[in-house]
Amino acid sequence: MTSAVGRADAMAARRLLVLFGSQTGTAQDTAERIGREAKRRHLQCTVEALDSYDVANLISELLVVFVCATTGQGDPPDNMKLFWRFLFRKNLPSGALCRLDYAVLGLGDSSYPKFNFIAKKLHKRVLQLGGNPLLPVALGDDQHDLGPDAVIDPWLVALWDKILMLYPLPSGLEVISPDVRLPPKYTLHYVAEDSPQPNGILLQPTAPRAAPSELCPFAALVVSNQRLTAQSHFQDVRLIEFDVTGSGITCSIVGVVPAGLSPWQSGVYGSVLPMDQLFALSGTALPALLPQPCSIRHLVTHYLDISCVPRRSFFQLLSCFSTSELEREKLQEFSSAQGQEELYSYCNRPRRSTLEVMWDFPHTTCAIPPEYLLDLIPRIRPRAFSIASSMLAHPDRIQILMAVVQYKTWLSKPRRGLCSTWLASLHPEQGDVRVPLWVKKGGLKFPSDPDTPIIMIGPGTGVAPFRAAIQERVAQGRRGNCLFFGCRQESKDFYCQAEWEELVAKGFLTLFTAFSRDQEEKVYVQHRILENRRLVWELLSSRNAHVYLAGNAKQMPAAVAEALQSVLQLEGGLSPSEAEEYLAALERSRRFQSETWS
Repeated sequence: MTSAVGRADAMAARRLLVLFGSQTGTAQDTAERIGREAKRRHLQCTVEALDSYDVANLISELLVVFVCATTGQGDPPDNMKLFWRFLFRKNLPSGALCRLDYAVLGLGDSSYPKFNFIAKKLHKRVLQLGGNPLLPVALGDDQHDLGPDAVIDPWLVALWDKILMLYPLPSGLEVISPDVRLPPKYTLHYVAEDSPQPNGILLQPTAPRAAPSELCPFAALVVSNQRLTAQSHFQDVRLIEFDVTGSGITCSIVGVVPAGLSPWQSGVYGSVLPMDQLFALSGTALPALLPQPCSIRHLVTHYLDISCVPRRSFFQLLSCFSTSELEREKLQEFSSAQGQEELYSYCNRPRRSTLEVMWDFPHTTCAIPPEYLLDLIPRIRPRAFSIASSMLAHPDRIQILMAVVQYKTWLSKPRRGLCSTWLASLHPEQGDVRVPLWVKKGGLKFPSDPDTPIIMIGPGTGVAPFRAAIQERVAQGRRGNCLFFGCRQESKDFYCQAEWEELVAKGFLTLFTAFSRDQEEKVYVQHRILENRRLVWELLSSRNAHVYLAGNAKQMPAAVAEALQSVLQLEGGLSPSEAEEYLAALERSRRFQSETWS
């Protein structure tokens, strides 16, 4: 355990660091919950994304809680990838973290093969470096009836017991009751009405000095917006092209900041707030991308994600403002451990939005102090899309292949995706239409050897990165491109059909299609792989082919892996265990790569 001298230092400061790796916001929300509970125990607490933290300082920390999600096929979230690479450097000494008391909380989904892989590996690595675990790693599971809180709640009780045993409360102080409202993260100051007004999201219409980033996006001009699916098809899929001249963009994943979309209406809250009153914030680490000064109207229409499904923490904080006993009791029930099943039925199952919840609790909503809005509601999160075109084939242009998210629940109003609905509504004929975006490296790396064939498996919009790869390879004169594509019906959602058929005719592409609803028995890409197992085995065994998979992470990757193992057994004569190891070896050597999303 930590030395007596180290613990004496910590007792003086009683400092806790909470570091999170979060892709969708759940891990961040949980980390902030831990931060609030730490403050109730009079700990000096900092909550920070792993990649925002200077990892070189970790050697000096005494008490850290890590909260991390697992994404895709066992990958770390985007905001902990730099930390992840550093932590697994081979030259780190085995006792580097010997002063550190730590705990790891993982958030995952047990329906995926690599359930909570990142949390497990992080816990093991910190232990290897000499860290002292306060508790066994906790593995929150979305598949549990009560969600990840079924694991988080009892784990936190044990964590605080352990921490307070090691770092007791100062004399005369007690744990602050949950009924007592903590101060907001930021202090709000109203400013003069003649201050400059914010004008949407901060954009760069000209070439930026540095590469575009989330904090400094590039304003890309919308060149075209084409619907690829038939009008009669239930899903609207778009191919959208942007002009990125002068941006320096070269990577394979594009991030988009939805602008001016939040479906805020004045309603009960807007009627009691000075919506056009300007304010400025003070506090540590001010929120990113929020202009200052800013109006309440801009905050709630351009910055806060009113359309997201609120989390348990939202109801807990909202209950602190309630002036209605009936509403407060209901909010407290929703935020309690016992009320999670009812909260799921009320909120998650019908995908009820934050704004709709606020309408359901009008007395409480009217009492929300404006300075707590940033504690209560998360900011609109950027969305990531695989780039579906090659800049070698289309200089200064990038295209994305995007399904417009829309579905129905038992609530009367259809649910719509915030970013996809907005992007689908943008058209060049509207004038100078620009979208704030930046890029990052994708997970797929294609072979540099021009003679190496590639097998691509991309059902639905999973074909996007393969369209980019095929365009690039064709522009370089490379053949040996084999694509397995799947959709529902050839006549309705066979994206880029004419383009593929032209490449087949020219000998640049071997194409296998699976139209799942065009016959009585459903046919998917895994069935086409089995039907063409001789070719697949020949490419793998004789020509050193690389295999790539992209698409929905739910069931398809496991089904494709099973099909590939069947190919190895039927054509290669391998036993089931040998086929499994062969596929694992392909993954280790990067000859089998995946890019999947939830």
